[in-house]
Amino acid sequence: MSFSFQLYSARNFTPWADVIASIAKLGYTQVEGFGGVYENPAEFKDLLDRHGLTMPSGHFFPLASCEDEFVISIAAAKTLGIQKIFCPAPDQELQNGATRADWIAYAARLSDVSKRVQDAGLAFGWHNHHWEFMPLADGTLPMNILLENAPDIEWEMDVAWVIRGGHDPMQWIADHGARITAAHVKDIAPEGECEDEDGWADVGQGTMDWAALIAALRAHGVTLFVAEHDNPSDVTRFATRSIEAFRTY
Repeated sequence: MSFSFQLYSARNFTPWADVIASIAKLGYTQVEGFGGVYENPAEFKDLLDRHGLTMPSGHFFPLASCEDEFVISIAAAKTLGIQKIFCPAPDQELQNGATRADWIAYAARLSDVSKRVQDAGLAFGWHNHHWEFMPLADGTLPMNILLENAPDIEWEMDVAWVIRGGHDPMQWIADHGARITAAHVKDIAPEGECEDEDGWADVGQGTMDWAALIAALRAHGVTLFVAEHDNPSDVTRFATRSIEAFRTY
């Protein structure tokens, strides 16, 4: 079972050389990439190598980065050793006021990208936020539309965002565990706490039962878990507490 570190969590605490050295010292052996580290893939890969880190997964956004810039994105992924590419969020126009037809069309785009990525020898999947769990005008959930209309994509479940979307992640794991190949591990602070960090908490410091959630995910074959905090005030504190908590699960 692997515990990775989503580098987006440290975007406000660069330079990256310091970030990578710090998380490697804490015992992380893997990181998950995002757009902020793909500018010079070879240089970043060398930085990871020097600290014994690998990057098995990466976020590529927007989806057009895997359409119009497919060759560039795949080259960056392969240089960095990425095996799983995840699109981490829907396009802006889908985040508010989209229709069922809009989401179906988007799912078709995801399916097309997935086929191209798979043909290039990599895996492709979706990373959720809360938008996908907010009912459309007809009551349909966008997450169901994506899973049904893009049956070949994987799912990197951001468990905390499922909760923020008003749903029970245990039920989604039970119903769709076969689609989940990775999971984001972050925590939700008690009501009224950590407001300067958008209500997120370090793993093990919040309200989520991560021991039970990880057990449920592992039962469905999930082995890649990724620590993330969307807005930490102290990234070293977050990284330290999170890996210490994960080791107990």
